[in-house]
Amino acid sequence: MVAMIIKPKVRGFVCVTAHPEGCAAHVQEWIDCVKSRGPIKSGPRKVLVIGASTGYGLASRITAGFGSGAATLGIFFERPSEEGRNATPGWYNTIAFTKAARAAGLYAKNLNGDAFSDDIKKQALDLIRADLGQVDLVVYSLASPRRTHPKTAAVHKSVLKPIGQSYTNKTVDTDKGVVSTVTIEPANEQEIADTTAVMGGEDWEMWMNALSESKLLAPGAQSVAYSYIGPEVTWAIYKNGTIGLAKNDLERAARNIDSLLKLNGGDRAFISVNKALVTQASSAIPVVPLYISILYKLMKAAGTHEGCIEQIQRLFATQMFNGHTPKFDEAGRVRIDDWEMRPEIQSAVKRIWPDVTTETLAAETDIAGYRTEFLKLFGFGLPGVNYEAETEPHRPML
Repeated sequence: MVAMIIKPKVRGFVCVTAHPEGCAAHVQEWIDCVKSRGPIKSGPRKVLVIGASTGYGLASRITAGFGSGAATLGIFFERPSEEGRNATPGWYNTIAFTKAARAAGLYAKNLNGDAFSDDIKKQALDLIRADLGQVDLVVYSLASPRRTHPKTAAVHKSVLKPIGQSYTNKTVDTDKGVVSTVTIEPANEQEIADTTAVMGGEDWEMWMNALSESKLLAPGAQSVAYSYIGPEVTWAIYKNGTIGLAKNDLERAARNIDSLLKLNGGDRAFISVNKALVTQASSAIPVVPLYISILYKLMKAAGTHEGCIEQIQRLFATQMFNGHTPKFDEAGRVRIDDWEMRPEIQSAVKRIWPDVTTETLAAETDIAGYRTEFLKLFGFGLPGVNYEAETEPHRPML
């Protein structure tokens, strides 16, 4: 046992420490949120979440488990704790979720490993076959900077770059509170292809084909993957950049998977376009944290702000289950970014954007709220947690 006092250590857009009790408190907040909104009728019963340990994937697992009483199998790739050394937050999140789920009488098992690999897919199929029989919902929520292709063994690394020409705009160092101008050079063809290989839809298709071929998809099964579009101010780096092309490929995969499900007695596969939120992934994208800081201020003032858990609970309760069917946009996507994209919110973002400087950051944006949410991702700043007390960072997975 090596107990220690754990404090946040922020380096750039990542915090390199995580607090086990704080992560558990954060998970409990999300569980309490779902339970407070009442049961989701006709919800999923047996759920596979690929990318289950943080963000929208974790929110999906909590919503399925505590909103619908679902059995859940979570796949993730987290660094375990060791004696005297932190795990990544997703490790602690998963322990907390698993404890809470099992205490509530729910099935909850976990696989920690590379979800892109054939080996983890095989382990998952074997576990579903042995324990669950079939699954009726597959959530695909992977966020990874790289992928080793299971067939070619090529290592693909994603980049966050514009396409065609360099892009210059404002960004913010969320730790230091400095607003500056950033210029990002355009991606080359190889970088575009690599980003699509990592963040596109090929792996989702591989998972769904493997489940289908193994007869592990229940009648009426659904699958959902998550995406983001955002406002024009972010399009050069997001929608029209490398990540946007990868998300286009995710939509291609959704159409193929939808056809596969319908041919085999399933229900549907679709993309849910979600709101801009503070996540480990979004923190790494230039320009986006400044946009989120403005957005949070406006949506909180309008009473329409949602976090990850509120977004996914609303998706499940008003689009997928509870007697509802999804409402699709012209491209066949569900839009739970609808409150973010309201014209009055977006026109206010455009009005504020030019006025944001280092000096006006605190007044014009919710940078304080951004920082609070960012640290919560790593288990810091949660009420009821004694951050001055020593704690044991080494926690074995359940």
